[in-house]
Order: sequence, then C-alpha cells, then structure tokens
Amino acid sequence: MSKRAIIIGSGIAGLAAAIRFAVKGYDVDVFEANSTPGGKLGRVQSNGFYFDAGPSLFTMPQLVDELFEISGENPRDHFNYLKKDVHCKYFFDDGTIFTAWDNKNKFIDEITEVFRVNAKTVLEYLQSSKRKYEITSPLFIERSLHKVDTFLNFKTLKALASTTDLDIFQTLDELNRSYFSDPRLVQLFNRYATYNGSSPYKTPGIMSMIPHLEYNIGTFYPAGGMYSIVEKLYELAKRKGVKFHFNCPVTKILIENNSAKGVSTHENEYYADSVISNMDIVPTYRKLLREEKAPEKTLSQERSSSALIFYWGIKNQFKQLDLHNIFFSGDYEEEFKDIFDHQRVPSDPTVYVNISSKEDADHAPDGCENWFVMVNVPPNSGQDWETMVKDTRRAVINRINKSLNTNIEEYIDTENLLTPIKIEKKTSSYKGALYGAGSNNKNSAFLRHPNFSNKIKNLYFCGGSVHPGGGIPLCLNSAKIVSSIVKS
Repeated sequence: MSKRAIIIGSGIAGLAAAIRFAVKGYDVDVFEANSTPGGKLGRVQSNGFYFDAGPSLFTMPQLVDELFEISGENPRDHFNYLKKDVHCKYFFDDGTIFTAWDNKNKFIDEITEVFRVNAKTVLEYLQSSKRKYEITSPLFIERSLHKVDTFLNFKTLKALASTTDLDIFQTLDELNRSYFSDPRLVQLFNRYATYNGSSPYKTPGIMSMIPHLEYNIGTFYPAGGMYSIVEKLYELAKRKGVKFHFNCPVTKILIENNSAKGVSTHENEYYADSVISNMDIVPTYRKLLREEKAPEKTLSQERSSSALIFYWGIKNQFKQLDLHNIFFSGDYEEEFKDIFDHQRVPSDPTVYVNISSKEDADHAPDGCENWFVMVNVPPNSGQDWETMVKDTRRAVINRINKSLNTNIEEYIDTENLLTPIKIEKKTSSYKGALYGAGSNNKNSAFLRHPNFSNKIKNLYFCGGSVHPGGGIPLCLNSAKIVSSIVKS
C-alpha cells in the first residue's frame, strides 16, 4: 500500500513538495484555502491588463527544471524561459540612469563610466559575492540546518572554517562602503537586502552574496510571466497524480501520541503518513496546532518587510523602461529607519516597477503597458493604512514623474491595490510579511524554524517562513530539504 502525504497550502513550495512526494511514490493531497494555486505568486486581471501579483524576479530556473527532470519529463516540453539582456534599469534621485547589463563587458563599461569606479574593484566585489554563495549554499540553502549530519561533511566544515570571510560581523552597508566611495553605487548594492525583506543598515554583510545570482548567473523571464511557473508546476503535479482540494482550508493538524496523523477541514478528516505545512509558521501553530506547545521565541522574531503594490494599467508605452526598473529614494537610510524603526511607510520611498508586457505583449492592450508598482513597507501592526496608501500613491507618482519627466497619473487606466492586510488575508502570511521572520540579525539563518518538528513526528514545514527563507529559489529548496528528510 502506498504511503500518503498531505500538503497544507499550494504556494510554490507546496507545489514543489507535492511533486517531490509524488515522485517518491506517495499518494499526495494538497489542501488550499483559495480557489487557485500559487500563494503569493498569483495573477491579477483588469480591463485587458494581466499582472503577476507577487514575486517578479526569476533566478535559478534550474530549480524549476529539476522538478520536471525528477518526474521523468523534459522541462522544455512544458516550461520555457529566456535569459534577460538587462537585469534592471536604475533611476537615481540626482537624475543618474544606470543600466545593469547581463553581458559582463557591457556591465563593466557602463558601471565604470557612470560611477567612475575601478573595474577591478567591481570584479573583486562580484567574485567575493560568488565565493560567499558557494561557501554557504551547501549549509544555509541546500540542507537542513537542524540535522546533525549536515555538519558532518566537508562542505559544511569548509563553510564554518570560512566565517571570517563571510562578513557576518559588519552590516551590508558597511561592507559596501568599504568597496565603493560613490553613495549611488553603495545604494545600488544595498538594495539587495530587500530580497529577503531586511535593512542594509542592519542585515549582515554576508547578504552581499545575493548579487551573485544576478550578475554572475543571470536573471530570467518565464514565457507567459511569473504565474506560468505556478501553472506549469500545478499541471505537472496533476500528471503525477496529486489531488488538489481548493476552497478547502485546513482547520487543524491531527496529533496522536506526539505524531501527525492527518488534518481536519470543515467537511472531513483526512489521514496520512506525513503532513507538510506550506502555511506561514505562525498561523500554523496559532490556528492548526493550538493544543501543542509553540516555539514562542521563534514565532516572536521580528517580521520581514511587507509591500504596498499598485497594479496600474498604463495607456502609454515608455521605451526608456525595461522589465525591471528601480526609482531610488533620495535618502535610503531614512527610508529603512521608517520601515523598521518607526513602522511606517517612508515619505520618500524607493519605487520598483515591473512591466511584464515588455516581454509578453499580450499582458496589455495595444499601445499600453502593465505596471506592477511596489514599495517596501513595514508589516501590518495596526497602522492607518488608508491614509498611508493615499500618501504613498502621491509620493510614488511624484518619484516617477521626476525621473521620467512625465505625468504618469493621466495614463493610469485601471488600478488595483495590494496591502499588507490583504496579503495576510489572502496568503495567511503573519502580519503580511513577505519573507516570514526578518534577517536583520547575523544569526537569522539559525533562528528560522526548521523544516521539521522536533516534538511531533511526521510533521514538516516548507515555504518562505521557515528554513532556508523567502523567495522562489529558497522556497523550492525548502521543499527539496523536506523531501530529503522524509524517507520513502
């Protein structure tokens, strides 16, 4: 008789876990509170405009390919993507415009011309970024930090022996200032702290490994947009026999004799050999494990940043923009003080604009563009979001108008909005935080909840709120870690 696995939630990690367990020979059931899969990786449609609702940056596509390969399928028969020539377009407060090219020679030519920096210094920084990633990836990303055998291998011992090279005792901002004197270039490399919802003035310098994924490996665009990742993995899971239960929230994880036995829904009870929660770790304990002792220290950690997102259908096209665009604030340090120290939306926020119609023309009507406009904000703690949304919308428009010398408001044809409150309601992410616990601590990687329960047998966890963290690559790795822990 086949073993059974239950997955709670169909975010990107839940889908990956479902596929991996099906490949291991399990009968898999996925329970999802919403009517569609994807979690934060959703889609918004409005008046002929299509928007990827959540994550918009695609790196390490091999992690998606691997799910098809272990299923005995050729990824290119189902899922395709292209490598971007331009990583991002940057617009600085002083009017400077910088294009981050994928081509290393073009990138070096551009960065040395715009910022008057020595090419050798930039290459040394990127080489250091690569070295940090390669040293730490086997420990912090690819394996469970909470299993003894993780520490009993050569790669782990090498990582631990190299701690002095990982810059964990200075902040990312301090590290970047040690390399670059131009404050604009420091600001550019400081922004990578936002990839895990942290502040560059608090998160450790080891986070300088993040640029490696873009500048040394590349950024990619999946054909059809980011939501196509969800669609293709959902279809793959169904081909592997996974059963999905939509509009079917789990109300309780069933525990008997300190062992997870299944789940309850409003309609029924379902039993399994393994239960894997892709739900945020805080509501997993608070709502589904109410009778169990919760790891309060872990659950009370500072949350990561959240997001305020405007989905604008624009009745115009801007040739000076690319898929990814950043409009920097005039005072970056003050911006992060507002977010993390004062728990408010900055009055002068950095603005990120993603335009998928640059790659998929059918994401917007002819002559139009679909703008995903995001600013980093604090998680929800009862702030006056109605007022902050109005003030932020005005600030965003002013920032874009200043950089593009336009009046963007007159081109807005449709508008939808996502706030931390809505994020929490739709995805159960505690306080609407995008990445679960924050990373403003040098020990953050070790403080994340493990991918398994130390006290309850057969209970496992995947997704952005547990090890190794948030973002598509890390979520995919969390599913891989869980699959490796559970024996067939």
